[in-house]
Amino acid sequence: MVAFHASALDGVARNPALPTPLLLRLLASDGDGDGPPRHALQRAELPEPGIAVILAHPNPGARTGFAMSARAEPTQRARLVDDPSPKVRAALAYGPEWRDPRTTVAPLPDDVCARLLDDPDPSVRTALLDSPHLAPSFVASLATHRDPAARRRAARAGERLRPDERSALLADPDPEVRRAATLEECRRDAHLTAELLRDPKSAAEALRRGLLHRADAERCVAERTHLAALAENPSLPTDLVERLAVDPDEAVRLAVSLRPELDETRRMSIDFTVEALARGDVQWVRDGLADSEVLRRAATSAHPLLRRAAARSPHLPPDLLRLLVRTEDPSVENLVGIHHPDAPEEVLMRVYARLGSTFSAWMAETHPRFPREGLAARYADHPDGSHRRLAVRDPAATPALIERLSHDAEVWTRQAAVGDPRLPLHRLREALHVPELAFSAGANPALPEEEMAAVLNRAGVPA
Repeated sequence: MVAFHASALDGVARNPALPTPLLLRLLASDGDGDGPPRHALQRAELPEPGIAVILAHPNPGARTGFAMSARAEPTQRARLVDDPSPKVRAALAYGPEWRDPRTTVAPLPDDVCARLLDDPDPSVRTALLDSPHLAPSFVASLATHRDPAARRRAARAGERLRPDERSALLADPDPEVRRAATLEECRRDAHLTAELLRDPKSAAEALRRGLLHRADAERCVAERTHLAALAENPSLPTDLVERLAVDPDEAVRLAVSLRPELDETRRMSIDFTVEALARGDVQWVRDGLADSEVLRRAATSAHPLLRRAAARSPHLPPDLLRLLVRTEDPSVENLVGIHHPDAPEEVLMRVYARLGSTFSAWMAETHPRFPREGLAARYADHPDGSHRRLAVRDPAATPALIERLSHDAEVWTRQAAVGDPRLPLHRLREALHVPELAFSAGANPALPEEEMAAVLNRAGVPA
């Protein structure tokens, strides 16, 4: 297969205007042993005949691609639960790998997860327990499962478990289950914390979260044991907090500066340094991203990491959103552009202009509020190709401008123009045979059906 034919085929597989007969033809293909194009397998709202073709496809790679689709309904993917291939079942168990912060992946039904957890192949069971997409109800149900790995996952569910379930996990015959359960329960029990401190595997985390006996806290300070973790501990006595606030270790002082009980005067009196790109992963703020009081305390703080932590919340009220984007902190802007549904247009534009081809810039450009009107007049002749590409987004851009940009010196601009349905048909047909443009041309919804069929023919897709 000629390379640009494969690229054009991938584009056609993604084309929103692809007719169902051609889609079914693509889904039934084997791609020289590689299976159908991934974009065909993971399209949104696949018709039932297409799903049936995938489920019966002889190539396990086709079924694996569908098992990991973030666009398929969980009940559709769940039809692979009895697939003969362990790789397919493991892919189903883990689920989609896509981590778009603005997208939520719906979990598989609990009964399907239960069957996967009883799968005879260990790779399937491991994939399920590693999945980030499990429903809380299913995780809680694992507390009494016969597999220790399942009980370990349940032990981390904490407050979602009944008291009797938490007690049973604390006395579990498996030491790793007991450790996981104890790490959850130690928040409320100083004796359990003291027990964990004797275990090198759990000492740091116990110091970070456990309820502490004063004697244990004093000993750790004296011995300088995991001081940065200890500095986060909610139960650390005030006088020890003050000692750590002037510790010679900068990481320890920074951890103290982030404690939730400090007022702003005390917080900002601590000598700490924040790296320019530090993202603000502060536990008490992360736990309260939907809590208006937590958000207000963090967003109004002078501490950069607290503001950045608050900027991760999609629940920021308008006044806090306006406050944060006035701080002139690029990291805050990046996070608002990724997470907040009402990110201001000017913030999204600044993130895009500053970060170019990074993930944050892509998230800004694909944000529903990213501007469109007026971009052609502003950017069609911009010296930077990444800005010229924005002109394609403008509804007022003319076919002549789109064609001109399809010949741009910057490949990303050419590709954006070639994917636009206003591109004149003669140029669209021409672009199908240009290797770096073939994908965009194939995905263009204005591509005539006969041209899509011709791409399939040239790629050797059976009729």
